[in-house]
Amino acid sequence: MTNYIEELQWRGMIHDVMPGAQEHLQESLRSAYVGFDPTADSLHIGNLVTIMMLAHFQRSGHKPIALVGGATGMIGDPSGKSAERNLLDEPTLRHNQNAIQKQLEHFLDFDASQKNAAEMVNNYDWMKSFSFLDFIRDVGKHITVNYMMAKDSVKNRITADAGDDTSAGGSEGMSFTEFTYQLVQGYDFLHLYKENSCTVQMGGSDQWGNITTGTELIRRIGNGKAYAITCPLITKADGSKFGKSEGGNVWLDPARTSAYKFYQYWLNSSDEDSEKYIRIFTFLNQAEIDALIAEHNEAKHLRVLQKRLADEITTIVHSAQALEKAKQASSILFGNATAEDLKSLDEQTFLDVFDGVPQAEVSIAAINDGLDIVAALATDTGFLKSNGEARRALKENSVAVNKVKVVEEYKIGSTDLINGKFVLLQRGKKNYFVLKVV
Repeated sequence: MTNYIEELQWRGMIHDVMPGAQEHLQESLRSAYVGFDPTADSLHIGNLVTIMMLAHFQRSGHKPIALVGGATGMIGDPSGKSAERNLLDEPTLRHNQNAIQKQLEHFLDFDASQKNAAEMVNNYDWMKSFSFLDFIRDVGKHITVNYMMAKDSVKNRITADAGDDTSAGGSEGMSFTEFTYQLVQGYDFLHLYKENSCTVQMGGSDQWGNITTGTELIRRIGNGKAYAITCPLITKADGSKFGKSEGGNVWLDPARTSAYKFYQYWLNSSDEDSEKYIRIFTFLNQAEIDALIAEHNEAKHLRVLQKRLADEITTIVHSAQALEKAKQASSILFGNATAEDLKSLDEQTFLDVFDGVPQAEVSIAAINDGLDIVAALATDTGFLKSNGEARRALKENSVAVNKVKVVEEYKIGSTDLINGKFVLLQRGKKNYFVLKVV
């Protein structure tokens, strides 16, 4: 067994550690859990830090448990959020749970033959038959309101609400449901302590209050000792939110965020961020990372860190094949791609690569008849201002169809179609236009 806390410390992944946790983990194989919100059928890169905490935990010789909060996901967590979550039905919950496990399998080994095999649990399984009266009798009486009010997640919410004017559309305050969230999460820890010998809970630093409520329940009800470990919340150097792109969350599911867009997100990291991210989001060791940082600092314009970061994390989350396709897609915009390269792209990746590029629709009949290149450039699309400008560009040899230079006599036909519905026009190096065939 390796020293888990030391591994996380040099990677910058430790915010708080309860006293005694390091010694506890050095004594023997331990179990730890992290909770995940199942309100979507995909995790996003905001979840990656805690996923990596579990992955390093298993690589250190310990047993990781991934908990999907089927019960807690129905009521909402007050820490840093202003709205409650929507109620999920059980079939949706199970679908989301299965999808999340498939994503976690890229990081964790669930092979039951291994002593420290990863395990997935759902708190809905033990909460669904727990009556309200049983809960307040068996759990609620052990934690005082004063203890719950002292938590930062509660104090911050109540302090913020105190200044709001609800009549003017401000916040309506913290509901009882949200207030009791820490008790429900705390009970999860107690349940896993009793049923799975789980003695450690991990999460983001905003979860410290909820986690320590669990350790307190274990002390008071289970007469045991449990520990909390949290990681810092990731921020970007420019102050913008980590894990967000122009389209919202960067998801782990390629149906929500393509491997190309996922790869580009990391490739576009700043120098400062990439130095932090490569420690947190890859399994490269300290010597490898130090060497990469040194190499990067000698020639920052080559973006060595960003390229290696994007390679590593795209391979883990997607696959080596998906990485190669993402690189191939990137070269279409920024390298010497061919028509064959373009035609190898699936439709979603093609649309992602040329997101924001102007488009015009042309009929399939026009393509089948052979669409005159001048009409494609000007009359039928407005890509260029006039037929005269189109002819000049063609004479200058600056017009390409699907990355292949063409002349004034060229006609666009069905063999030029990408995925049966697109043609890429280009003038010069940077001016692109997409014909969509309908």
